[in-house]
Amino acid sequence: FDGDGDRLGVVTKDGNIIYPDRQLMLFAEDVLNNSPKANIIFDVKSTRNLTPWITSHGGNPILWKTGHSLVKAKIKETNAALAGEMSGHVFFNDTKHGKKRWYGFDDGLYSGARLLEILSRFPNPSEILNNLPDSISTPEQHIHMNEGEPHALIAQLQKAANFEGATEVITIDGLRVEYPDGFGLMRPSNTTPVIVLRFEADNETALKRIQHQFKEIIWEAAPHVALPF
Repeated sequence: FDGDGDRLGVVTKDGNIIYPDRQLMLFAEDVLNNSPKANIIFDVKSTRNLTPWITSHGGNPILWKTGHSLVKAKIKETNAALAGEMSGHVFFNDTKHGKKRWYGFDDGLYSGARLLEILSRFPNPSEILNNLPDSISTPEQHIHMNEGEPHALIAQLQKAANFEGATEVITIDGLRVEYPDGFGLMRPSNTTPVIVLRFEADNETALKRIQHQFKEIIWEAAPHVALPF
């Protein structure tokens, strides 16, 4: 748990970290067992494996902006049964047998209790966690800039950048560029003058290709920028 108890971190007995977007897969499956066709919200930093996972379990996946208040507002707008951020905030808003189980706000202790409830049904909890779909991904990376520059650069790239080979370019929160074998994300931080980057792919070759394309596009627009990859 984090210092104020509203976020959950999970590590298996083998030392494998189960990041929040993969935790959300387990929570979504459990929620959808009692609330078929429910809306499930996750932020733009999350793995692309979430969309097919939620769909395959009968839910409606909603990709949304990063940010605690933004996610809470989206829960109210869509009446989502569950939401989660890559930062570790999980918002349960589900029902069981017609009774409300939780109330749409994030509580790390409650998330931990729900996780234990799910894992108690299996003889080998670590196996369940380790078998959740996974991809090769980078940690969150930052481009440090002056005040105002992150939003200006993102706006410029949203208008002009050409991401060759992309299947979709999502602009609800920065740029999330989807490819057949991965995605790249760059978005302005909500709190500091940095651009947040994250990359995910099916293999190392695809990951490096996506990063290289982002590097070329960023440097074409802002040659002075120091990149963390």
